[in-house]
Amino acid sequence: MTRPESRLPGRPDERAASRSSAPGGCADPLLGLLLVVAEAAGGALLALWLGLRGLARSRAHEMPADKGVSAPPPVDPGTDWTPAIAVGVFALVVACLAVALLRGRWHWAGGMQVVVAVALGAMILAGVAEEGSRKPPEPAPAWNSPPCRSGGDNSECARSGG
Repeated sequence: MTRPESRLPGRPDERAASRSSAPGGCADPLLGLLLVVAEAAGGALLALWLGLRGLARSRAHEMPADKGVSAPPPVDPGTDWTPAIAVGVFALVVACLAVALLRGRWHWAGGMQVVVAVALGAMILAGVAEEGSRKPPEPAPAWNSPPCRSGGDNSECARSGG
């Protein structure tokens, strides 16, 4: 027989006590806000690095290696997956942080991290879908204009290239 004053696991008074001993309190939303601001700063640095990298990559294809020889027209370098991979790693770090916070019962901070991770994932998917649907530009038509028949001295021949 059990005594009525004994506490069995799972009784309502123990569950209420375990909820009140959850970490955070007022610090939980503040920690979430602080992490979102830190991730915004990290995302801005990542965007700056990717932007400068893209600028350097585009300039490398514009400038000829030797100044005396004209360079051939730039070739399409293909799809650059570095931005998608970098943002994906960033989203994965945020998602792992969200799981750790939620397991530690920091519900507000973990929930904010889940929202940030989902937003980053949606941004990655939108960027990949846009890159996949982009077609290379059509080449310029290569047609030869007819030769100038009027003798070559008037302005019509000068405009037509003949």
